Amino acid sequence: MPYTTLISAQDLARHYQDPAWVIIDCRHDLTNPDAGADAYAGGHIPGGRFANIDTDLSDKSPGPHGEFRGRHPLPQPTAFVETLRRWGVNHSSQVIAYDAHGGMFAARLWWMLRWVGHEAVAVLDGGLAAWQALGLPLSTDAVAPARGNVEPHYPIVTTANVDDVLANVKNPVRTIIDARAPDRFRGENETLDPVGGHIPGAKNRFFKDNLTAEGRFKSSNELREDFSALVTSPETIIMQCGSGVTACHNLLAMEIAGLSGAALYPGSWSEWCADPARPVAKGA
Repeated sequence: MPYTTLISAQDLARHYQDPAWVIIDCRHDLTNPDAGADAYAGGHIPGGRFANIDTDLSDKSPGPHGEFRGRHPLPQPTAFVETLRRWGVNHSSQVIAYDAHGGMFAARLWWMLRWVGHEAVAVLDGGLAAWQALGLPLSTDAVAPARGNVEPHYPIVTTANVDDVLANVKNPVRTIIDARAPDRFRGENETLDPVGGHIPGAKNRFFKDNLTAEGRFKSSNELREDFSALVTSPETIIMQCGSGVTACHNLLAMEIAGLSGAALYPGSWSEWCADPARPVAKGA
């Protein structure tokens, strides 16, 4: 059976040299675009390739009418599939995503693979720290080029666009959950959110609340209990964050909890607040 949500470092250690497995390093720093590539060059899980959040997992070109689509808008599915092929991903590949940030960036790759219909993808629980805690090796070697044959398939996940969200503000039939830190949600962090606040009616679920003190995901039962205060029907949920990255962490947590069906708003707050005509709420 494929891994479709999480994998432990112990399980990955038994498979990381398997040619049918593709490991992707997703380390990143929102305030330092070069940090992820530098960390990868300094040592990564052997055989792992590097995913650049800004270029491999985003397409920052404007919309069809020149509109700003957020800090990390999704690429075209065909372009993303081409990236996967360059990484050597085949239709039968087990893909493993990891980072050093509790899964906040790896979850974006997890979601995007499901977006193009590839279900065999999991996040390394505990990230690179869990790997190193077992004394497992790191490598600075370049990975040999490979050409995969993965094809796009029908999405396993759903999305919501800015018009969907605006319609919901006017007629709230769905619940918007914001994964940003509470200070950003309240509009108190001008460094990351020059335009502060949140979408009216949104609720806050900081993505780090999905993790234990050790940086691993909580159990499925714990996560289900946590989300029960916010979620009655997963299909009525729209997940968002600053730019459609950490919202995927909440989506992964819900999948672990057995609560499938919530949508991602990829543009998220960075797209929403770019138009001053859209309403903004502040405070708790």
